[in-house]
Amino acid sequence: MERHMDEDRYVDEVYGDDEEIIVEEPGVPDEDCKYPDIVVQLTGEDGNAFAILGRVSQALRRGGVPKEERDKFFAEAQSGDYDNLLVTCMRWVNVQ
Repeated sequence: MERHMDEDRYVDEVYGDDEEIIVEEPGVPDEDCKYPDIVVQLTGEDGNAFAILGRVSQALRRGGVPKEERDKFFAEAQSGDYDNLLVTCMRWVNVQ
């Protein structure tokens, strides 16, 4: 396996496989999320959907995000299944 930088990402190439595993460098904000400066630790924490909602909500509030905008986050996060919740969190904040 070889690891190299590709456009600010680490890429692990597994030889004998056509698959590349992309690992974002820890601590680097994702420019695609709405609030890249708001960092929420999800790995190693309680994975319960309500616990995740609570952590992200608290981070948004502490980050000064207006209530109307936080309400939009909740509506989007609760509009689907667990995977939708995680994807929504990653769209809104820098998830680690």
